[in-house]
Order: sequence, then C-alpha cells, then structure tokens
Amino acid sequence: MSLAQGGGVNIVGAGLAGALLAVLLARRGLRVTLYERRPDPRQTSPERGRSINLALAARGIRALERAGVMPQVEPLLIPMRGRMVHELSGKVALQPYGQRVHEVIYSVGRADLNRVLIGEALRHASVSVQFNQSCTGVDPARNLLQLRSQAVPLAPTIATDGAGSAVRGSLAAAGLLEVREEWLDHDYKEFTIPAGAGGAHALEREALHIWPRGGFMLIALPNTDGSFTATLFLARSGTHSFAALTTPAAAEQFFAREFPDALPLMPRLREEFARHPQGQLGTVHAAPWHAAGQVLLLGDAAHAIVPFHGQGMNAAFEDCVALNEVLDEASDDGHDWDEVFAAFEARRRPNAAAIARMAVENYTEMRDTVLDATYLRRKTIAMQLERRFPERFIPRYSMVMFHPEIPYAEALRRGAVQAQILAELDAGDEAASAARAASAQAERLVSERLTPLAGG
Repeated sequence: MSLAQGGGVNIVGAGLAGALLAVLLARRGLRVTLYERRPDPRQTSPERGRSINLALAARGIRALERAGVMPQVEPLLIPMRGRMVHELSGKVALQPYGQRVHEVIYSVGRADLNRVLIGEALRHASVSVQFNQSCTGVDPARNLLQLRSQAVPLAPTIATDGAGSAVRGSLAAAGLLEVREEWLDHDYKEFTIPAGAGGAHALEREALHIWPRGGFMLIALPNTDGSFTATLFLARSGTHSFAALTTPAAAEQFFAREFPDALPLMPRLREEFARHPQGQLGTVHAAPWHAAGQVLLLGDAAHAIVPFHGQGMNAAFEDCVALNEVLDEASDDGHDWDEVFAAFEARRRPNAAAIARMAVENYTEMRDTVLDATYLRRKTIAMQLERRFPERFIPRYSMVMFHPEIPYAEALRRGAVQAQILAELDAGDEAASAARAASAQAERLVSERLTPLAGG
C-alpha cells in the first residue's frame, strides 16, 4: 500500500502512544483516525488503581520534543532527583539517579498527559478521534477493522491498544503471529498518600520514594496536587503475599509491620485495599509485529514490559519516533507500508528485548539490593569512573534514563562489560575500592574494554 501524502491511517487506542503517534503522523500530512474504547479522558475522571502516574525520562522527552508538544507537557512534571530509600528502622537516605543537574526523571500523571496529547492531536484538522469504540479484532483477509458498532477498511492500521491488545489477540487467533506472555509471580495494588495542610507534600517532593523489603516493596511517586501515588508490589501467593492479606484489617497490620513510617500517611488504606484492583505484571513477546502491510503493533501492544525501570511509556514514545524516522527514510517510489512496518520492527525488536530484560533485573535491584553494601560500593565506583572517563563509562541506569542516543540494546551490552569491570575493581572495602577506581588498573580496564561513545 502506497505511502502517498494525505493518505489515511487508523490507530487503535488513543492512550499515550496512540495520541503521540497521531500528532507525528498528522505533521507528516497523513489523515489519522483514532479509535478508543474508553470515553474522552478530557471529560471523565481517570480510572483509579491503574498506573496513575508514570516516570518520564530522556527518551520520552525527546519524543515529545520531536512532536512539538513538550511546552504543553512541562507544567505537568515533577522532577525526581533520586530514590529516597526508607529502611525498616526509619532511616531515610537519598540515592541520586545521576551526578549532573539535568540527570533527573519526572513524575507525570497518566490522565493529565493523555488529555494534553489528545488535545494536541485534535489541533490538527486531519485527526479525528472516535471514543467509546471498542476494537473486537482485525480481519486482514477481508481488509476490515472490526469495531463493536461498525467495520471500517483496515489498511493501514497501527495498534497502540496496550498490553491486552485486541488487535494482537485477533492476529494471533488467525495464526498471523505468535504471542508469549511471561507473568511475574508478583502483583501490585495502588494507594494514596493525600496532600497535607495547604496542599503540601507529606514526603520529600522531588524524589521517588521506595521502601525495599527484600522480596517485596512499596514505592511512591509525587503528584502535582500534593498527593503521592503509592504502589505495593507483592507476591501473589506465599507467606508474604496478597493471598495472605485476606482482609483490609490484615493489610493494615502488614503495613504497620513492614512500612510503619508510611502507614500514618495513608488514612484510606483499608478502603483502597478493598476497592482498588490487584493488577498483574508481565512481559509480552510477539512475533512478528506486523501482518501483510496492513497492521502494525506498537508500544505495549507489541512488547509490554514490567514497570520497574520506568521505561514502558518511554519505550513506546521511542517507538513512535522510530516509526516516524523510518517514514522519513522511505520514499513514495518503491516503498510501501509493508516495507515500513518490517523496517520498524527490525530497528526496534532488539531494543525492546533489551529493555524488557533490564526492567525485570531492575525489580530485583529495587526491592533487594539498594541497601546492599556491595551494590552501594559498586555504584560509588561507577560514578567515579564516569567522572574519570565520561567518553567511555556511563552507568547502565544512566544510559537507559538519560542518554536516548544510546540504544537499549547497546546499554545492555555495555552494562554487562561495565559490571565485570566494577567487580574487578571492587576490593570489598570502600576506601580500597575508591583507590582502585583512581588507579592505572581502572584506566587500563576501561580503555581496553569500552570503546568511546559517539558524542562522548
């Protein structure tokens, strides 16, 4: 199918990725119709208990800037400069994300961001949105996009309808792709830490708060209204699990024992435990992401990941930029949507696999190792090496969060090399390790094993 200027594109799902993609495609002169199963978020209250706020990092910011919408998003953002770690003893300490002023991530409300992006999309006359239009599937053989109340021509359709994608499910049912879902044995539930007097935040405002407890954890992200959204990540079954919390009273007792400094800040804990859904966490693997030049899966629909690196939204936004770049490279002569979709998948698949792996690994780090002496010592060594060799050594977390020019796959590869270097320089003692990081041995290891980064 031709990429002719002014052609029409369907997008299934007017969430964050779908709305941003609509802006980018409209700026190319394409006609875009978004189909969204939910009501217009600009006229309704957000769903409670479902990822109320998210972490926006450099990759997502770059995508928003490419779409020209960052000025509209900036008022929604709260900077988070690091992890504020709450120990069981009550001790609290900030672990900065980076060592430069700009190395922060931002808390942003999902609903507020979605409202802005839909509004920006609809500023383009070539964009229309049909709300309350559930997609029931696609039929490539008959070139139909099936909606609950109608059927429309399918090609080309881009599915941004999330981890539970109806489009992906129908393609799998038709044998046009294979899907594998890897579910964690941990679930999540969200709670509220309300604002204090005068709308003040009850905790340090510019931090992501974390209560690591080994096999489980509580986190809290700030909101612009002075509240925090707290999320409990806990095993589905076992001694310390959601299954063991049989009543709201049992949940309150659990919080009193494990998060004693957080419980007084959560007056609605019992009510919210009973009312808010218990969400599942998993990784989606689909292959291929496209079918017959008619349908493409993008974002969570193609490669949903667990939320522990704060990169689900950022990766989906990066998908939007990547597709736009593939379209930049394609010409009307000799290129069609099938080739564009295939090129997009080839570009993004290795990076989607890399961030999926790193997201799972980051869960272990957040709940188990942020208080571990070896972890803290090696983090200090890494920051010292970054200062000494900024053109070669950037900690893996920083590559992912603050360096969108470094692909996820390259961050994973270099991160493994750097982890080995840190292990060799770690002397088991803070002072001795710092001396090794300043030594000729460190210079030799870094120069031999790590090539300079472009623009480093």
